[in-house]
Amino acid sequence: MLRNLGVALLLSQLALAAPTEERGSIVGLDLFASIRGRYVGVATESYNINNSTTWGKAYKNLALGSDFSIWTPENSLKWEVTEPQPGVFDFSLGDALFKLAKQNGKRMRGHTLAWHSQLPPWVTANNYTAAELKNILQRHVLTEVGHFKGQVTHWDVVNEVFEEDGTFRNSIWYKTFGPDYIEWSFRWARQADPSAKLYINDYNFESISPKTTAAYNLVKSLKAKGVPIDGVGVQAHLIVGQVPKDFEAALARFASLGVDVALTELDIRLDLPVTSKNLAQQAKDYKAAVDACLGVKRCVGITVWQVTDALSWVPSTFPGQGAPLLYDEKLKPKPAYDAFQNALLLDQWI
Repeated sequence: MLRNLGVALLLSQLALAAPTEERGSIVGLDLFASIRGRYVGVATESYNINNSTTWGKAYKNLALGSDFSIWTPENSLKWEVTEPQPGVFDFSLGDALFKLAKQNGKRMRGHTLAWHSQLPPWVTANNYTAAELKNILQRHVLTEVGHFKGQVTHWDVVNEVFEEDGTFRNSIWYKTFGPDYIEWSFRWARQADPSAKLYINDYNFESISPKTTAAYNLVKSLKAKGVPIDGVGVQAHLIVGQVPKDFEAALARFASLGVDVALTELDIRLDLPVTSKNLAQQAKDYKAAVDACLGVKRCVGITVWQVTDALSWVPSTFPGQGAPLLYDEKLKPKPAYDAFQNALLLDQWI
């Protein structure tokens, strides 16, 4: 403990002494997180990292640097990419990112297997009997997880299965099988890779609500049946000024079931244009999110959903909002970066 404390104090001095624009590359967030027993990860893709422009090279330095120790493929493991035609699998994009990860000492999260969105049209065309569709889902889970066996730390096995009122989302999977597909998917994933930690993943899991109560009850029932579920992924797509006050309590409630929790897709969007005021609030909100994870022993880590505002999904989905990440469009660290770092520093809580 004393040794770790000394390391933390030294790193904090180095970080605070470095010019702001260099902090991300000199002393990264993940170094501080590891002292706290957590990781910091990021969503990215091989084509982001291999961008040969000057901007792209700066992005690569950040993605490969010490801010992040674990990567999540933003899109390249989703069904529409990996199985565009029935039984025809294409893992080339995922393989490219996994290769970069291995070369650079990064771990990988797998995202995602059974989801209602980003499915190829052939899956949702309603041309299959229930038995045929079950075989299709089984084949997909076994093949994809099997392809990356031994290379994935966590898999988001089922994604976004609940509505806000706590009812099951009326996806093709639920309409056809009811909730049974959830159990099947976890069992198939464990069969294909016994070493990977298996997660349920969803948004608006950051507060105690009908949705999180339903998820709590589902996880409890799955565990009671011996289903191999290891964690709850809390996406944490948040809005500036609206971070829930019971964030930590929501995480702790899931963890009380004997599973890990993780913030899996953290970003905190703000109303545009960017101002010093909303950046300051965003920084406070990032610190609150990190503090919530640090407050729960079984919160194992935090993944931000892309490196830079320039590549965020937010502006195209929420017009008038954006700038949700730690680095701005020019790849400069924002006040949120410093707040994230300060939340992790060991000397903030001793």
